[in-house]
Amino acid sequence: MRIFNKQSELNAFLKSISNDKTSIGFVPTMGALHRGHLSLLETALEQNNTAVISIFVNPTQFNNPEDLAKYPRTLDADVEKIKTVSPEIIVYAPTVDDIYEGKTVSQHFDYDGIENQMEGKFRPGHFDGVGTIVKRLFEIVKPTNAYFGEKDFQQLQIVKKLVSKYKIPVNIVGCPIYREANGLAMSSRNERLSAEERKEAAMIYQTILEAKKKFGTKSAAEVTKWVERTFAKQNQFELEYFQIADEATLLPCIRKNKNKNYRIFIAVFVNKIRLIDTISVN
Repeated sequence: MRIFNKQSELNAFLKSISNDKTSIGFVPTMGALHRGHLSLLETALEQNNTAVISIFVNPTQFNNPEDLAKYPRTLDADVEKIKTVSPEIIVYAPTVDDIYEGKTVSQHFDYDGIENQMEGKFRPGHFDGVGTIVKRLFEIVKPTNAYFGEKDFQQLQIVKKLVSKYKIPVNIVGCPIYREANGLAMSSRNERLSAEERKEAAMIYQTILEAKKKFGTKSAAEVTKWVERTFAKQNQFELEYFQIADEATLLPCIRKNKNKNYRIFIAVFVNKIRLIDTISVN
């Protein structure tokens, strides 16, 4: 398996194998890989003749230094998991200096307001960090297609907006959420949960499924109040936000419009470990 730590070496190798028929499928990750990541790689391999995965814990998208420090870093285990998909997959695992070249700061982006909702509201500067690293990785890898999981749906919309506004020549592909057997959305952060917490966290998915049902007959405000009451009864959870939003604009639903597609978004702390989930309600 080819593993590159320097962009110059990755660029040289990709150039050596490229021709007019080469398509590169790219999966950017922060490591601590799980089945959901591997499904993105499988799709990238199906749709392209070369697949690249990046493993890089990006410091500029963390507004909480403790969260950055505790984020799992498991490169050796990640590589073994990638091999189970295909040993031909190219791994780019750079250092901070290789990416930022001594200037570890975010570029500022205007995403037409979608950056101010939900994650952006509770994690100041987060999407500037996301835009900075994604744009940088696209410049380095120059992929044909890039694959992102729908669990981070707001991030997916941000990346699509980034590509459109900066005219970056890459096709963005959103892929379905992978879930554990109990419904919990697969996340690298799940590795920090105890076995009991992992079991209890299934309540997050169960709650948004019930919220989806209620939205069929109740207003978004009524459903939101029900979710807030539900979590208020649970000592082990702290609800950060729950929102039913327009998929296109990410603006909260005030009054239902049959011509719009809506989606539920939620963020919950389980013993200081932050988990997010989302489902379409259409």
